[in-house]
Order: sequence, then structure tokens, then C-alpha cells
Amino acid sequence: KDVLHGGPRTYGVLMATIGAGALCGALFLASRRGVDGLGRSAALGALVFGASLVLLTFAHSIPLSTVLLFFAGAGMMVQLASCNTILQTLSDDDKRGRVMSFYSLSLMGMSPFGSLLAGWLAGRVSPQAPFLIGGLSCLLGASAFWRALPRSTLACEKAAPG
Repeated sequence: KDVLHGGPRTYGVLMATIGAGALCGALFLASRRGVDGLGRSAALGALVFGASLVLLTFAHSIPLSTVLLFFAGAGMMVQLASCNTILQTLSDDDKRGRVMSFYSLSLMGMSPFGSLLAGWLAGRVSPQAPFLIGGLSCLLGASAFWRALPRSTLACEKAAPG
């Protein structure tokens, strides 16, 4: 409303674009044959998501925003589903339920706090501030994960069946 000067219809288009990107990200992951390279996919997904959010900070047109949100949705889906698969692959059978409980808690349980912070930043600073800060944080986290990949990739490939 404040940046793109749209209404409910614009919001619906933007949300649908995120969903279309997420669907394409899911189809990309479904086309994979195994867990080899999944760590790189998770890191690249996080990098695409973070970069899309940072670039969205500077987007002031609806067409550019929809393109960036498409890539944000795809990056988010690739990162989340890759991490989920990696966690389930690395977990012992008798601990997998507990590991996934903590994963779900961290993902869904912390989201309301992030939304509260984003809303506060948008109201106090600017509507773009949460995108910039969130995107930069995501890029920093993805970079740290990327640097740790050789160690984590080896652990995942050793634990993977067949």
C-alpha cells in the first residue's frame, strides 16, 4: 500500500507470485534423484531468498516486485525443504521425531516473533526496513552455511542410504 500504491488485488497478485515461485522450487527439488548436493541447494536457496529480499527493498514497481517475490518464494522453498531433508537424513531413526519437533518449533514457533519485529520495524523505520534487514541476515547465514558445507556435505553423504 505505502510503496507500490496497490490494494487488495495487488496484494493477492504478490502473494500468488510467492506461491508460484515456491511451487517451482518444490518441483526442482522433486526432480532430484538423491541427497547428494542437497547442502549446496539449501545454501543457494537461502542466498536467492536473501538476495531477493534485499533487492525488493529497492523495488518500486509491481512488475519488478512480482519477479523478485517469485525468486524469493522459490529460494525459500528450496532452502526449507532441503534443510528438512538433510535433517531427516542425518537423524538416527530413534531420534528423528525429536529432531523434527525441534525443527518445527524453531520454524513455526519463532515466526510470530519475527513477524512482530518486522511489523515494528516497518512502522518505526520504513516498510522496506524488514526486507533489508531480513535479507542481509539471510545472506550472512547462507554465507556461513556455505563455508561449512564441505564438513556438512561429507556427514550427509555418509549417513545417506545407498
